Amino acid sequence: MLIPTPRLLRLAGALAAGGVVASFVPAAQEVWIAAALALAAAALVDALGARRIVAPGARRALPGSLALGVAHDVCIRLENRAGLPLRCELQDHFPHGIEARGLPQHLTVPAQGWAELRYSIRPVRRGPLRFGRIQARIASRLRLWQTDRLIGEEAETRVYPNFAALTGFALLAIDNRLSQIGVLQRRRRGEGLNFHQLREYRQGDSPRSVDWKASSRMGKLISREYQDERDQQLVLLLDCGRRMHAQDGELSHFDHVLNSALMLAYVGLRQGDAVGLLTMSGERRWLAPKKSMATVNLILNRVYDLAPTLHTTDYHGAALDLMGRLRKRALVVVLTNLRDEDDDALTPALRLLQTRHLVLFASLRESILARALAARADNFERALTHAAAADYLLRRELSFKRLARSGAVCLDVEPPELPIALVNRYIDIKRGGRL
Repeated sequence: MLIPTPRLLRLAGALAAGGVVASFVPAAQEVWIAAALALAAAALVDALGARRIVAPGARRALPGSLALGVAHDVCIRLENRAGLPLRCELQDHFPHGIEARGLPQHLTVPAQGWAELRYSIRPVRRGPLRFGRIQARIASRLRLWQTDRLIGEEAETRVYPNFAALTGFALLAIDNRLSQIGVLQRRRRGEGLNFHQLREYRQGDSPRSVDWKASSRMGKLISREYQDERDQQLVLLLDCGRRMHAQDGELSHFDHVLNSALMLAYVGLRQGDAVGLLTMSGERRWLAPKKSMATVNLILNRVYDLAPTLHTTDYHGAALDLMGRLRKRALVVVLTNLRDEDDDALTPALRLLQTRHLVLFASLRESILARALAARADNFERALTHAAAADYLLRRELSFKRLARSGAVCLDVEPPELPIALVNRYIDIKRGGRL
């Protein structure tokens, strides 16, 4: 398809203006006719040349996997096989669910050479994504026309939960700098659950940790060092019901839950525990607890395309399913969003799970509630909003107290706080020997 360029339109406009002048000045009519014929001939020859232009080859360098909400670069390389340079305007056909910056772009590809362009993409939804072919508008030799071509190939990629944050956590863990992201390192000398090693006594060790027989043999004080119990099971129970559609910032509650589940799975595996996964109130997906660090990748591939459904959360059905699948005692982490109407169904489900397992019930609290309480109640409408938020939070607090009295470990935080709060509570449970 041929498209007239701004240059051709400007020339045509100038010719039209000259025609108006020539209509009043007879001596200029011959000059105008000659100019019109010259422009028409040039446009025709340039159009024929534009149709014979050989489109450049194109290769798109696209990451095989993307992290939700994280910017990534895409590189497009054009190769010109013709003997003349090509002036191109490029637009990539990225899919819905991608925010792109830096398109369209103009570039010149030298004769028998190549050129590259880069632009930035930021995925805003998870799942498989398909990129279409690249659209190139190539200028003709006289730049009077552009020809539209589709070049390159289609490409596919996957958008996963934000594993970039998990990578950062891993680096901090290697450098023993977990406190920088809020994970509490409560190191307890000689007060763990399993014997780890003998070492030289250090100031601050408990006298109860001193091994007097070893100290007598070595001629100096020797302490026994313990570590937290390993080889336990951690199972993540993810709510995929309709309430997880709630949006908090750029991410839905479900995306916040997935990011938090990944971080907790990574920490659990680092602690020597087996980690598993079960979804409820949607497509049922099950991953039996495994100890390998490759389990994080298994979880990523199992949940990257999950989305919350319109189903009501079925806590009791999920509890029955998990009890049938999991015989060994485990820490079951329920990741959901508590509502008032859940009491009748939730309490029996948690009691069923607690007959064999320890339950950590983690719920997301909407950030808008805190903002409503913090806002000034300087008119009647804001006063009503303030009172409604306060009443809702009070009833929510009473619900959590009832759950805590039944034996569940409860956590109620705003979505951005969930990952670190979950890790800290898990570490507390391990250190306390509750599992």
